Amino acid sequence: MTLEQTFAFAVIALMMAAFMWGRFRYDLVACCSLLLALALGIVPFDKAFSGFSDDIVIIVGSALLVSAAVARSGIVNVAVKRFFPNLTAMRAQLALLLVSVAVLSAFIKNIGALAIMMPLAFQFARKSGAPASKFLMPMAFAALLGGLMTQIGTSPNIVVSRMRQEITGESFTMFDFTPVGATLAVCGILFMLFFNRIVPKRGNNNASIEESLEAAPYSSDATVEEGSSSVGKSLNEVLRNGDGEVIATAVIRGNAHLRPLPDIVLQAHDTILMEGTAGGLDKVVSAAGLALSGKPILLERGEDGEISAIEAVVGTESRLVDLSARSIGLFHSYGINLLAVSRQGQRLREKLSEVRLRPGDLIVIQGNDRTLPSLLPELGLLPLAQREILLGAPRRAMIPVLILVAAMAATAFGIVPVATGFFAAAVAMVLFKTVPLREAYAALDGPILVMLAALIPVSDSLRTTGASELIAEWLGAVAVHLPPFGAIALILLTAMAVTPFLNNAATVLVMAPIAASFAATLGYRPEAFLMAVAIGAGCDFLTPVGHQCNTLVMGPGGYRFSDYPRVGLPLSVLIVIVSVPALLAVWPVR
Repeated sequence: MTLEQTFAFAVIALMMAAFMWGRFRYDLVACCSLLLALALGIVPFDKAFSGFSDDIVIIVGSALLVSAAVARSGIVNVAVKRFFPNLTAMRAQLALLLVSVAVLSAFIKNIGALAIMMPLAFQFARKSGAPASKFLMPMAFAALLGGLMTQIGTSPNIVVSRMRQEITGESFTMFDFTPVGATLAVCGILFMLFFNRIVPKRGNNNASIEESLEAAPYSSDATVEEGSSSVGKSLNEVLRNGDGEVIATAVIRGNAHLRPLPDIVLQAHDTILMEGTAGGLDKVVSAAGLALSGKPILLERGEDGEISAIEAVVGTESRLVDLSARSIGLFHSYGINLLAVSRQGQRLREKLSEVRLRPGDLIVIQGNDRTLPSLLPELGLLPLAQREILLGAPRRAMIPVLILVAAMAATAFGIVPVATGFFAAAVAMVLFKTVPLREAYAALDGPILVMLAALIPVSDSLRTTGASELIAEWLGAVAVHLPPFGAIALILLTAMAVTPFLNNAATVLVMAPIAASFAATLGYRPEAFLMAVAIGAGCDFLTPVGHQCNTLVMGPGGYRFSDYPRVGLPLSVLIVIVSVPALLAVWPVR
């Protein structure tokens, strides 16, 4: 073993130990590992920041933004209400998510399937009261398992098909992977359903005061417009869209205040007085096609900015004190709308435009995000910590879905690479304003991207120093003395161990020739061994950095590095136990 190889193994070992310790944040650990690798000379200075241009960083960042746009559109909430209105049990929700992600991953890129379904996971988490972390990691693992089922499901399958053609002259076909892959996917999904208790309960690392503000009850009102889908529906049907976060305090019909009975049938021009969280109110208004108080705010041609809503507190010296939005002419005088009011200890029972504001009231106002900041001090309003307020925001529900479908189709048919397709989709989301530009960078989750970019050159040091070839030699010395099932298991375990440090396609390129030579030395057919390499390379459940699906859920799920082996290790053991006999049954070695 050379000195450089020793250094490469040492840096990797120290980095993994620091990740498992959890004392420092993962992006800081990755950056320190990169600096140490540079100091020891195992990463050249001209390759130090090559990770920032790597396709994986682009794919993960773009997928995060695309997923945020799909979630913001509200289309997921509409789909849940339409097709699964009564699905509230956590295990049933998890089963639907895992099966959907696995099936989608068999035919499209697994990170694309995961990006589509992540917003639904957050919807289910709110409905069932379970933390999103109980859904996201199992979904990432289901995406990896689903990719094993077809030739196009994941990169290792494609690469190993090419390797078989080079070795035997015949490639694997589209569904040669299905018997074993489907068996593993079913077993993995059942494991995650029945042993979900080992999945950690975590909160989003980026959540702080924002989540506390989300619980504040707001009072608002919305009108049933002529031709609205809510005409003829009961009040209970409309409020059901709020997932229990919204109640009605009155229904105003003409000059009459009606009691908010659940079975009251809504008519055109009825105004519903509601109380609930900002998110709950938004879901009711958007799903039921209601019109909020105030007048539509339109940007003039060429005018900068976007229509957005912010939260503020009415100060003691505010010029809005003891005035209502109607009396001061809030829209005509300042070009802003009052969307909701939260008054501690009091439930408002009048139209929002008639509520006289008091010092300490928490309000949501809507306007041009370029002019709102300058209006706040003029009106004597104190801004709160900025967070995404969707109430009253313009929606383009189908545009994000169409963009995502176009990107996945382009990558599935090989028109563009995955990184290019998802990057184009992310840019299109911003261009079509499905995600406001000010929120686009927040959706990218910088710490995750920095961690990935720093780790890529560190992990590649195993290859550049020859450490990976050294591992292959050690492996070869052991495998020749093993029976077929032992040799297959060893190849599978080694591929699983290597793929966190190389990308999964590189793992196949390194391991497939080794596997084929094992088979030839032992006088066996190579198919089962090549399949074992593909499965091992595609089943990285032990770290958040070995596959972009694992990385994608790390930030939103609030996971620690040590959470992955906690769930992934028993799942990996199960995969090995099931894979070996399944491979020998489907692909006999003699």
